[in-house]
Amino acid sequence: MLTAYDHSSARVAERAGVDLILVGDSAAMVVLGYSTTVPVTVDEMLMLTAAVTRARRRALVVADLPFMSYQVSNEDALRTAGRFLKEAGADAVKLEGAGPMLPRIGALAEAGIPTIAHLGLTPQTATSQGGYRAQARTAQGALQLLHDAHAVEAAGAFALVLEAVPAAIAARVTRELGIPTIGIGAGVDCDGQVLVYHDLLGLGEGHLPRFVERYADLGDLAVEAVERYAADVRERRFPQERHTYAIDDDELAHFARLLEQGAPVVIDEGEAL
Repeated sequence: MLTAYDHSSARVAERAGVDLILVGDSAAMVVLGYSTTVPVTVDEMLMLTAAVTRARRRALVVADLPFMSYQVSNEDALRTAGRFLKEAGADAVKLEGAGPMLPRIGALAEAGIPTIAHLGLTPQTATSQGGYRAQARTAQGALQLLHDAHAVEAAGAFALVLEAVPAAIAARVTRELGIPTIGIGAGVDCDGQVLVYHDLLGLGEGHLPRFVERYADLGDLAVEAVERYAADVRERRFPQERHTYAIDDDELAHFARLLEQGAPVVIDEGEAL
């Protein structure tokens, strides 16, 4: 699984053969500049999801339900999730938590809306977990996680994201569940893994969690390329003749005569670029 937020990144994911594309609410920070995932709206997420699904050929597209778009009631959850499938073309949705969220998962499953659950570190409610910290690192915490994992499966989730939990605990959860687990900072024994497009390509800024692996440093390459462009413009090295379009000498002379005569403007359809 790859977390991606726009048409071009989704096309890369498709060409690379990624199985699932998650339009994560982490777009709030990565794309929209918010400090957390909390402020992102349903309409913002719908726009991003639709851009991704327009590139989809084979991958399953999963959309995150934004904070407070599903927590209040089953009706809210159904209404929001339905919009992601109907308006944005998503194949499935993802929501965070167990406990009070179990009826939401059940209602979505009953309505035929494929739903992925998310346990461990849940960014939408990270403040209540003491911040962005690894979870289930005590015996009681691990037991609760295992209990919640069974509960979301029983409620109707078809897969489970496990974020920032000890590898040994994620392995136990994976062995016990009949649905696949997708890990992020949860060890190699999960059935699948997910990373953020910008993180693995080195396009982000700031501190990265320890579970991120950078497979390229495209951010530095991008800055270097833009610096070269800006320098070439300032020194008038760009554009060169090969970047411009010519006009026939006779037409140029005709243009000069028209200007001298004060001729009226006639719209020219031009030519294809």
